[in-house]
Amino acid sequence: MGRKRRGLMSEALKWELAKEMGIADIVRREGWGGVPSRYCGGLVRLAIERAERSLQTENQKHS
Repeated sequence: MGRKRRGLMSEALKWELAKEMGIADIVRREGWGGVPSRYCGGLVRLAIERAERSLQTENQKHS
């Protein structure tokens, strides 16, 4: 029995990041599996940067 995978990023966030990186056309044509591996790390890096900024903003609001 395989485990059901749950995505960590919403589709909306992935599309936003893909647009920012200029690879949205690749995703539209080929799906997420068609994204070259050299871009996958960039998508993750952008997602992490956004999460860190979001946490910093939240921490500043509660300080």
